[in-house]
Parts: sequence; C-alpha cells; structure tokens
Amino acid sequence: MDTTPTTSKTTKPLGFGKTMLASALGFIIGTVALSILTFIFSIIALVSAISSMDSSKPLTGKDFALELNITGVVTEAAPNEIMTLFGDRATSSLEQFLASLDQGATDSRVKAVYLHLGGSSLSWAQAEELQEALKEFRSRCDKPIIAYGDAFSQQEYFLATAADRIAVHPSGMVDFRGIGAEVMYYKGLLDKLGVHMELIRPTSCAYKSAGEVYTRTDMSDANREQVRSYINSTWQYAVNTMAANRQLSAQHLQTVADNLTGVLPGDALTNKLVDTLCFEQDVKVMLKTRYGASKIVKAKRYAENVIKKDLKDQIAIIYAEGNVVPGKSDGTSTAVYGDDIVKALTDAANDKKVKAIVLRVDSPGGAVTASESMTRAVVEAKKSKPVIVSMSGLAASAGYEISCFGTRIVAHPTTLTGSIGVFATLPEVQNLLKQKLGITTDTVNTNRNSTGMSLFRPLSPAARTMLQKNVEDFYVTFTQRVADGRGLTREHVDSIARGRVWTGLQAKELGLVDTLGGLPLAFRIAAEEAGVELEKCSVVTFPAAKSTWQLLMERVEEGQEEEINARLNAIIPFYSELAEWSRMEPLQARLPFIIDIDK
Repeated sequence: MDTTPTTSKTTKPLGFGKTMLASALGFIIGTVALSILTFIFSIIALVSAISSMDSSKPLTGKDFALELNITGVVTEAAPNEIMTLFGDRATSSLEQFLASLDQGATDSRVKAVYLHLGGSSLSWAQAEELQEALKEFRSRCDKPIIAYGDAFSQQEYFLATAADRIAVHPSGMVDFRGIGAEVMYYKGLLDKLGVHMELIRPTSCAYKSAGEVYTRTDMSDANREQVRSYINSTWQYAVNTMAANRQLSAQHLQTVADNLTGVLPGDALTNKLVDTLCFEQDVKVMLKTRYGASKIVKAKRYAENVIKKDLKDQIAIIYAEGNVVPGKSDGTSTAVYGDDIVKALTDAANDKKVKAIVLRVDSPGGAVTASESMTRAVVEAKKSKPVIVSMSGLAASAGYEISCFGTRIVAHPTTLTGSIGVFATLPEVQNLLKQKLGITTDTVNTNRNSTGMSLFRPLSPAARTMLQKNVEDFYVTFTQRVADGRGLTREHVDSIARGRVWTGLQAKELGLVDTLGGLPLAFRIAAEEAGVELEKCSVVTFPAAKSTWQLLMERVEEGQEEEINARLNAIIPFYSELAEWSRMEPLQARLPFIIDIDK
C-alpha cells in the first residue's frame, strides 16, 4: 500500500475584478434573455389581441340593427389594426360607415340603423357626408334610423336630425348654442420669456394669420373678418338643414340657440330638438321589440363582411388626411406623407385597370416641398386619366394646392378651403438665454450674414429681405398654379386668395370648387369623366395597406422614442406642439391654427 500522502488540489478564488466581470456578464446575459422572452411574449400577446379584434369572420344569424358608433375618433379611411390597438380612443371611419349603409339598404337581415353618438371628433363636413348617406339609405328602403346619445355635440346633433327618432339621456345635453371660434395667443408669454418671434408673409396676405398667435395678443381685423364670414356661412347652412330635417323653422332654432333653451334634456324635448328622453338600454329594447332586431352589429364588423366587387374596371381612391409632411408613413399615424401620395398617384395612373382616380383631401396644409411634389404628381396623373378631388372637412393652403389641378373638385358646403398663401416664422431667443439663464453667445463669421438667421440674435436686414422675397415669390407661384389649375386669371385668384379661408359654399361661388357634394358624387363624376359605368367598377384604395406584421415591427422599433415623448409631454406643457414646429420646414402653407368650431 502506498502510504505517500496526497496533496489535495485547492481552487484559487477569483479576484475582485474577475468576480465583478463575471457578475456583470451574467447580469447582461440574464437581462438580454429576459428582454428577448419579454419581447416574444409581447409579440404573442399583441398578435393575440389583434386576432381577437378580427371582425372579418362571417356574420351569423339574422335580423339585426346596424350600429354606427360615432363616439370616438372618426377618420376618413378605415384604420388598420395597429392604429386601433394603440389609439387613445375608439376609432371608426367614414369609409366603413358609407360601405355599411350602402350594403345595408338591400340586406334583408338589417332591420334598422342605430346612430350611437357622443364625444366624437366628427367635423361638419363628415356629419354632412353621413347625413346624405342616411338620406340615400332611406330613399332605398323603409328601415328606421334611430339616433341616441348621452350628449350631442353640434355636429353630432346636425347628423342626428337625419334620423326618424332622436333620443337623449335624461341627464344628458344637446350642445346647441351656435358656432364660436376662440384663438389662444402666446405673445405675452413669449415676452415674459424673452422670446421674439418673426413672422414673414407676403404683404398682400393679411388673411394668412398663421403666426399671429406668436406676434399678437388678439385677432387682426382681417382674421376676424374671415372667421366671422366662414362660421356664419357654416352655421346658417347647418340651421337651414336641421330645420328642414326636423320640420321646424330656422328662426325657432336660432332663438333656441340664442337663449340656450335646447341644451338641457327637458328643454330640448319641449323645443322639439329631440323626440324622447331615455337610457341607451331603452333604445336597444325598442330596436328589438318594435323593429325585430335580435342583436346589434357594429358597422366596422359589418363593413368588413361586405362582399367586395372584383370587377374588370376600377376607380382608385387615395386618402390625403392630416398635416402635409415630407417622407413616408410607417402606417401608425395619420398624415399626408408626400412620398406616399406621389407613389399612390403614380401607381394608380399606371395601372391599366384603374379608369379614374378620386383624391379625398382632409388637410389643413403643411410642408411646401411635399405639397409641390404631390401637386406635380396630380398633374402627371391627370394626363392619363381623370383625377376627381373630393374635399372633406379641410382642404386648405397646401391642402388646396394639391387639389387645384383636379379634373373636377367636389366639396361640402361646410368644407373649409382656400387659405391660398404662405408664411415663415423664426424665433429669436437671445434675451431668454441671457436674462433668464445667464447664457451668452459669440460668433466668428466668414461672411457678413453667416449668422444672419441665427436663433440667438435678431434677424439681419439682408436675411429679412431674402425671406420676404422668398414668400412673395412663392405666393406668386402658388396663385399662378391655382389660376392654371382652375382656368382663371392670376389677378382674380389673387383677389380671392391672400390667405383667406372660405367655406365650400363660398368657394363654389368664387370658382375654387366645381360642385357641392360628397364621395358618392365624386365617384359618379369620376365614372362619367372616364366613360365607364360606376355600377361596373370596383373601388380600390391606393396605396395598398401594409401587413399587420410590418406595422407591428415598425411600432416596436419606435416604441422607445414614444415612451420618451410621453414622459416629456407630462413634464413640459405644449411639448408636442413645440416638437412639431421644430420639425417643420421653414416655409409653410397651412391653416393659421387649430379651429374648434364646436363652440
């Protein structure tokens, strides 16, 4: 036996540095693994959520009421699943509402239409579009239309008057008091902060009031004149239409609005603005017992079950909705992306199946470069086939420029259009930095005006002259373009342009639009111009929608930026607005401000 003692092998402990490195590496690997697992489970959850929203499954059963749920954001085109999932409020679309009403008129399963209103973003023109669709629905069948809301905005009530019966919650209200436009001005705040804002616009464009919110404390005379004109035009048209629908006198409605004797539910009933006070459940019971609707089906689900026509001839529809911006869309936000619209127009023009194009515009304007590119694309597309423009709530400034070369322009009486003009704004923050923060700047220049447009010192005379020439030259270009597109003289266009906003009713009288009506009329005109029968054409949307997976991946990639923006919004007032202005191109053709004419 070997009795030689053995030496046990001992493990030398890791040094401090190696221990920390190993721990850090383990932490990183664990974190990455957890992130991957979280990502995978998030994708599974999102796909599951999207799948659960799928409403394209065939409808079963019969005898139902078709619900137009107008209680959230109302867009022109149908939203994709990602926008619906991540949106702050329920989203519905005119596209789905119009399709469901068209199909529902001849569908024996549809026993009634239920207008569920309240808290929506509905514009006057959208309300008018739907009202005309409801009247067309009634002309094709004898099915009842019932409107209900916990509370009605004025645009919602305007739409509700097309119904056979209007019901409001016993503790609700009807916001019936006429239209008011209220503008917030920031000059006093900027003065206190030491910020000076330069506003550069053509000398003749007194109505182009964009930027005045930073340079004035009240409305200019020109702006007050135009605002008074278009809100009076809108309200007078709305009152006359509501009076005819409800078989009341226009004077009665004006008196009710003046005295606020239609706002409270009891007063609204007494003055015949509504027919009954009840709860939503009462309406559902009435739909079942009186009209035989065993259930209620939302228009979104019904529209996605409508059998789409796949015919030889097509009419393309392109939606230009939101602010005009350069670049391409990621599919998760609503804006008029210049590159996307140009491609859509080009593709539709080159598609042999497409016989005509309908361009649906709902935009206050925006970036000049994107607007110019889209306008040229309209001109090019029109060389091969008709391009009919259908204006929704807004088609102003750059939104009008992309419309003016249309073969025909169709607008609603309440559309806000025109605003043919341009402006530029430049902030100067020298006093803010020096007096409030103690920050100063100094310069070294190679040329006289190297820092002539710096944010940190007053605009140089040469720079001011150059910018003034820039806006003056573009205004001449803009008005000449409108003159060429509309077959008018530039002198006439200048006399009605100057940045002024008009309603569609006024614009028709001035020659800025051809006829009054909605999308159905635009489609009929498109078919006539193309020499085809509308009933033998299918409507195809350009560009084609992105897949849910593509949208989801793009959404995940930008998630971090959105989280940061959300935190900044909570900390810094008006952060979103300031960020938007910082991203804008220097030269803008857009409406002066966001107009709330629901007041």
